[in-house]
Order: sequence, then C-alpha cells, then structure tokens
Amino acid sequence: MTTIILLTISNIFMTIAWYGHLKYKSSPLWMAILISWLIASFEYCFQVPANRIGYGQFSAAQLKTIQEVITLIVFSVFSIVYLKENLKWNVVVGFLCMVAAVFFIFKKW
Repeated sequence: MTTIILLTISNIFMTIAWYGHLKYKSSPLWMAILISWLIASFEYCFQVPANRIGYGQFSAAQLKTIQEVITLIVFSVFSIVYLKENLKWNVVVGFLCMVAAVFFIFKKW
C-alpha cells in the first residue's frame, strides 16, 4: 500500500508540473518551464522511494503499469477539476483499454 500511496502523490506533482501551466498561457514559456521543473523535482522525492519499496513485491513492468493507471486517474480528476475539461466518451474508452492491459501484465501465465 505504501508504494501505491507514494506513486499517487508522485503523480499529483507530475500532473501539476506537466499540465498546471496550461491555464497561464500568457506567462513566459521560460517561467512555465522553470516552475514545472521545480514542481517535478518533488515528484522524484516520491517516485524513487515508491519504486524502491515496491520492487520485489512487484516486477518493474508491474510497477510501471500501476504508475500508468494512477496517472490516468490523477490526470482525469485534474482535467475535470482544474482545467474544467469534460472527459469525452472516446477518451474514457481509450483509458479503459489501457486499464484492461493490467489484466495481461498481472496475470500469472
């Protein structure tokens, strides 16, 4: 559970760093890059421990899959709440297809 919590916190910082500046298009690009980079540095403070703690309990591919699913969830909430964008049906279906990949990665063959 620690890995999931740390990956979620990491993804919140990542999403803010990557997409938070979109509401401030009038600010200079260099400023958006600098602020995004500073925010992203906090992401690594959670991402690296999450992967260190989780590796062994999960394979590297499983850790990456967990991270991607968390990213989709965090991004969806961020997009709706912060950017005020609606998730269209085709985006939701596309995300669900990616989540379906979890079955194949976590299935013991």
